[in-house]
Amino acid sequence: MERFSKFFSLSGAVGPLIGLLLLCAFLSFATDSFLSFRNFLNIADQITVLGIMAVGMTFVILIGGIDLSVGSVLALSMMVLGYLNVVAELPMAVAIAGALIAAAFCGALSGLLITEFKVPAFIATLAMMSIARGVANMITNGSQIIGFPAWFNLGAIIRHFGFLTMTVAVMLVVFVVAMLFLRLRKEGRSLYAIGGNPEVARLAGINVKLATVLVYVVCALLSGLAGILLAARLDSVQPSSGVAYELDAIAAVVIGGTSLSGGTGGIVGTLIGVLIIGVLRNGLNLLSVSPFLQAVIIGMVIVLAVAAETFKQRR
Repeated sequence: MERFSKFFSLSGAVGPLIGLLLLCAFLSFATDSFLSFRNFLNIADQITVLGIMAVGMTFVILIGGIDLSVGSVLALSMMVLGYLNVVAELPMAVAIAGALIAAAFCGALSGLLITEFKVPAFIATLAMMSIARGVANMITNGSQIIGFPAWFNLGAIIRHFGFLTMTVAVMLVVFVVAMLFLRLRKEGRSLYAIGGNPEVARLAGINVKLATVLVYVVCALLSGLAGILLAARLDSVQPSSGVAYELDAIAAVVIGGTSLSGGTGGIVGTLIGVLIIGVLRNGLNLLSVSPFLQAVIIGMVIVLAVAAETFKQRR
C-alpha cells in the first residue's frame, strides 16, 4: 500500500486537482450536458493529442528546458506519414516508422544544439519550430494529403468495450509508462537531479549531456506519435496542423504543478493539467463562449498557475 500510494502521489498537484474538481462541479450546474458519460468520452478523445505531447514536455521541463518545436514536429510527422503512405504508396507500418524517425531526428538536432553548441533551449527549439514547419510545407508545397486506408481512421472512431478508442488507449499507455519510468527507474529520477542542479548531477555521475539529448528525442517522438493519432482522427494531414500546440502542452505541464525552473513535478500533475484544459475548453464550448474569449480565459488560468507556483516557492 505504501508503494502504491507513493506511485500515485499528488505531491505538488493537490491544488490543480482541487481546481479540476471545482471546475467540474461548476460546469455540472452551469450546463445540463456536461455531466454525461457521452461528454466525458468526447473530452477523452479531445485531450488525446495534447496529453501525449504534454508527457514529452514534462520530461523537458523537469530538466529545466523548454521545447517550442513540438507543434511543428507534429505537423512534420503527419506530412511524412501522408507522403510515404498515400503518395509513395508504402505500407502504413513503414510510413509510421518514417514519421517517428523524422520526429526523433528533430529532437536529436535540438538536443545537440543545446548540449554541444550551447545554444539556449528557447532559441534552439524556436529555430527547430521554423525548420520543421518549413519542411512540412515543402513536402507537398503546402497542400493537404488525403486517402488513408479506412481501417486507419476507424481506429480513432470505434470504441472498444463501448468506451475506449485506439487513440485514447495509446494515450493511457503513454501516461502509465511515463509514470513508471519517473517513479521506478533511476534514469527517471536522474531527470529531477538534472533539473535541480545540472553540475551537481554531473558530479554525481549522471551523463547530463546524453540525458538532455535523449529527453528532447523522446519529446519529439511523442509529438510524432501524437501527429500520427491526429492524422487518424482527421483522416487527412496538412502542414498547418499543430499551430500553437506547444503553448497548450507547456500550459498543461505548468498548470499540473511542474516548475518551469525544473526539478519538481510529475506525470500525475500533468494528467490533471491536461484534464483541466480539456474540461475547460469543453465546458466553454457547451456554454457557447466565443473562441476568442476562450483564449483569454485559458491564458488567465496559466497566469494564475504560474503565480501560485511562484508564491509556493517563496514560502
